[in-house]
Amino acid sequence: MRHVTVTFAVLSLLLAGASGAQATPADGPVPPGPVALDNPEFTANVMAPLKVTDWATFEADLETVAAYGVDAVSVDVWWGDVEGVADNQFDWSYYDQVFDVITSKGLDLAPILSFHQAGGNVGDDYTSLLPSWLWPKYADVTYRGIELGATGLQHQSEQGNHSAESVQGWADQLVMDEYRDFTEAFEQQYGDVYADEVIEMNVSLGPSGELRYPSYNQHDEGTGYPTRGALQAYSPLAVQDLRSQMLHRYGSLEAINAAWGTHLASVQEITPPEDADAFFAGLDYLDTQYGRDFVDWYNGSLVEHGERVLWAVIDALGEDFPDADIGYKVPGIHWSMTNPAHPRAAEVTTGLIQTSIDLDSWKTGHGYQRVVELANRFDGGPREVVMHFTALEMDDDPGEPAYSLAQTLVGWIGDYAYRAGVELKGENALAGGVTSDEGWDNINEAFEMWGYLGLTVLRIGDVSTGTGADRYAKFIATYNPDI
Repeated sequence: MRHVTVTFAVLSLLLAGASGAQATPADGPVPPGPVALDNPEFTANVMAPLKVTDWATFEADLETVAAYGVDAVSVDVWWGDVEGVADNQFDWSYYDQVFDVITSKGLDLAPILSFHQAGGNVGDDYTSLLPSWLWPKYADVTYRGIELGATGLQHQSEQGNHSAESVQGWADQLVMDEYRDFTEAFEQQYGDVYADEVIEMNVSLGPSGELRYPSYNQHDEGTGYPTRGALQAYSPLAVQDLRSQMLHRYGSLEAINAAWGTHLASVQEITPPEDADAFFAGLDYLDTQYGRDFVDWYNGSLVEHGERVLWAVIDALGEDFPDADIGYKVPGIHWSMTNPAHPRAAEVTTGLIQTSIDLDSWKTGHGYQRVVELANRFDGGPREVVMHFTALEMDDDPGEPAYSLAQTLVGWIGDYAYRAGVELKGENALAGGVTSDEGWDNINEAFEMWGYLGLTVLRIGDVSTGTGADRYAKFIATYNPDI
């Protein structure tokens, strides 16, 4: 059966000797190697705190990292902080200060347009909710025949809970002007002042600023690491889109029934899995046409959401910040990968992979084909679009309870991005992951073997002293010997 193939194919990488990240793919090219060496596109950045409160320490850390060659500082520009009080009323006072301090130390800027909530995720020490006016503004709106109500913009999970951490992609057409207004306001505030200092503009595409669904977030119970998480496709807008897309794909309800082996009497009976536990426990997501179609739609909806928001930001920026690439972040969902009960399930609930393609093949990016190639949808456009991937510091841990292949996954993504012609940069997944030599050894391996072109470290305080500072300085000297 297919799930056996998935599990043993992954395990075979481990049994072949060391981790999958050290193995040459049987159906792909030789690993791309250290493409960052002497490459003018190489960047070495650090993340600022979610909110700077200790300005003296922040300035000292900036001076330290600038001295050993860091290029830029990534700063969350919180939608809820800047435009939180009233629609189209913006308060940039904090960012006037933080950008001035960063650039005064000779460092460039990599702002994140943070259309998501701060707080409630691993490592969050600051809370900024989405603008308070957002939910009531759209509560009385009827869209595609659905009256939204107070939670109509939010994801709804298999448990029936709503997430207020970000706006669901199925509501993009409603809120796209909000993203444009915020981006244009940022451009008007800083387009002249920091025209040359903004070297990359990152765009939040979901919770934690990542291209994913809130499948393991706090609005649901029992869905955190290392579980499979929870599907987030149960809002009225999501269900309506599922029905519309399946009809578009098959042409009629009769054809759907024929493909799925079902006896649905009406389009209204097309739904996300009614029993999600059974959907995963029975491996329907891998072994049935309905399951593969559902996962394809779920993954495709996420990628299309990413494309829409990125284009909105690119259009709103116009010709300002002429040297700035556009970045999006994909998380390393590395757990539950070899779990024999439901292999790769956490990646499915997060929306990152398809199951209709060969999950064992390097030719499909082991399921990540669409997510990686999102960057290529902007070829010929006015800006380069760059993908960021997390978990570069982590080891494989394939046994219970993690069933994790973090290091292997870093190699899969690097290989596929290189072959797809996508510019790929990396991050560590956990604060503190760069305070050990082991973490840096894994990061170095990712750059030596798998074609990563830049690094952003979470966070500046972890590389301003001790092992973090020493190893980052050596890393930068390797890939930018002019430092």
